[in-house]
Amino acid sequence: MKVKWYGHSAFLLTSDQGFKIITDPYEPGGFGGAIGYGQIPDEAEVVLVSHDHADHNYVKGLPGKPMVVQGSGTHRVKDLEVRGIATHHDEGQGSQRGGNTTFCFSLDGLQVCHLGDLGHVPTEQQVKQIGPVDLLLMPIGGVYTIDPPQATLTAQQLRPRVIIPMHFKTPRCGLPLATVEEFTKGKSSVKNLGTSELEIKRENLPPTSEIIVLQPAL
Repeated sequence: MKVKWYGHSAFLLTSDQGFKIITDPYEPGGFGGAIGYGQIPDEAEVVLVSHDHADHNYVKGLPGKPMVVQGSGTHRVKDLEVRGIATHHDEGQGSQRGGNTTFCFSLDGLQVCHLGDLGHVPTEQQVKQIGPVDLLLMPIGGVYTIDPPQATLTAQQLRPRVIIPMHFKTPRCGLPLATVEEFTKGKSSVKNLGTSELEIKRENLPPTSEIIVLQPAL
């Protein structure tokens, strides 16, 4: 499986057979220019939308006609089964920013979890619903999502093999978020690849959790 981070919470996941999934596409220039990432150029079969905010649901800006998956429950697109798990965008059970969907699916034998704009440490029941995780795409920036300490607790609960941080402060993101260094500081097994892409294979997964920091592609 190939992973490409566009920026914010938007990724392109490509299977060995060429099946493409895009997560949480943002609106370029959204929020008064705070979303400074570029237009997503790739076509995909499926787009996952964790919630209806413009920095996560800009499906109309994507080329082609991908199948849109939203909300909790089991969704099937061709051979892909996606489980949507109801979570919240804040610590007040959605009273401040509404609901959020965490998506889990298997691609090339890897269990992938995209937490969306998770705003709280998952409950024990949600951890059970998520199940085993090989690749965790996790927000860490705080303010609108879990912050670095909460992200650390979340990672300890889910015990993924690989963590890719998302939704944090970069030169192209003007939102008042924490930096990735605030999450990785003091942690071992951190790799800064200096690129926006990597390839992950099941046989090459690390034995314990490893954090991989990508650079925005756009």
